[in-house]
Amino acid sequence: MTALLLKLFASKGEDTSSPEVRHAYGALSGGVGILCNLLLFASKIAAGILTASVSVVADAFNNLSDAASSIITIIGFKLANKPADSEHPYGHGRYEYISGFIISLLIMLMALELFKSSAVKIIHPEAPEFSAVSVCILVVSIAVKFWLAKFNKRLGNKINSSALLATSADSRNDCIVTLAVLISILMGSLYNINIDGFAGLVVAVFVFKAGIDAASDTLRPLLGQAPDPEFVKAIEEEVLKEKRIRGIHDMHIHDYGPGRLLVSLHAEIPADMNIMEAHDAIDGAEERIKRKYNCEISIHMDPIETDNKNINRIRKQVGDALYSISPELGFHDFRMTDGPDRTNIIFDLEIPFGFEGDDGDIKARAEQAVRALNDKYYPVIEVDKVIK
Repeated sequence: MTALLLKLFASKGEDTSSPEVRHAYGALSGGVGILCNLLLFASKIAAGILTASVSVVADAFNNLSDAASSIITIIGFKLANKPADSEHPYGHGRYEYISGFIISLLIMLMALELFKSSAVKIIHPEAPEFSAVSVCILVVSIAVKFWLAKFNKRLGNKINSSALLATSADSRNDCIVTLAVLISILMGSLYNINIDGFAGLVVAVFVFKAGIDAASDTLRPLLGQAPDPEFVKAIEEEVLKEKRIRGIHDMHIHDYGPGRLLVSLHAEIPADMNIMEAHDAIDGAEERIKRKYNCEISIHMDPIETDNKNINRIRKQVGDALYSISPELGFHDFRMTDGPDRTNIIFDLEIPFGFEGDDGDIKARAEQAVRALNDKYYPVIEVDKVIK
């Protein structure tokens, strides 16, 4: 079924980072979600009224909120597909994240209303009436939601969309929620135990948790989360395939929405290399990465001395000294300036995020370690926080 739907409604190519392809997948997910959830809402609201079950009614409105979420998903993907303009030169891809956040707020608001109605039902209990039709509707609902979870997970994995993966997780949670409602009806019918209000509370808690999870997934990229370590490593390896580039540092990855990444980094090249040759090496690395990862990239050239034996010897001494403080420390942009009274040892000290200790104290220890190498050495150190 999923393969058929993809063929009919999302056959716009295999470039899943393309805004057009992502829009097609988002529209397909939203359309299927609206249809399924509206059908489930209509059947469950009828069953809830028939049996006077607050948990069934709560589950019905949960499906209604899911349908509203699907509408917002479609709008979000459509807005994200808008081309760049003078006011938004990097495109509108973050609309996908914003739409996901709006969905999460609606989910949490619905959960609070369900919690309130379920609490009233616990204080003023009314035994729900058993109905074979209602039971059948709930069983079918579990099957439909299970399929929706797999459907959205497949689409989400295919285009690497946190919004669709969150929708998949929400459908999976709905299976558990509806199962709790079904159990409450069967308990009331078979053992005359009224847990309808409590089942409604379970529904509310699961819905609220789904809202929090969805909010977290969409807020992280908006706030500027750390890039995928595998992507960072892949970019580094691709740049270093150019043998004339000796190392890289200061990589920054800006996320302007799925498929809209801007990468910048510094590439170290031999200081004695011809400027035209160096420019050619940088341009070649940029073009390969643009083609392979469909992202924008800007590489800054940092000249380093590679054939000076004295600088290489002192660079190694500094590296060993920092390693003795911690193997996690690193450095880059190593330079030396000789004067009559002192030699400036200049570099950026790489301290990983989460590294134990105060940055100022670590810098002071690094300065002390450099001075210990030679009384004439004067360390000039800048701290650079890095992801490792």
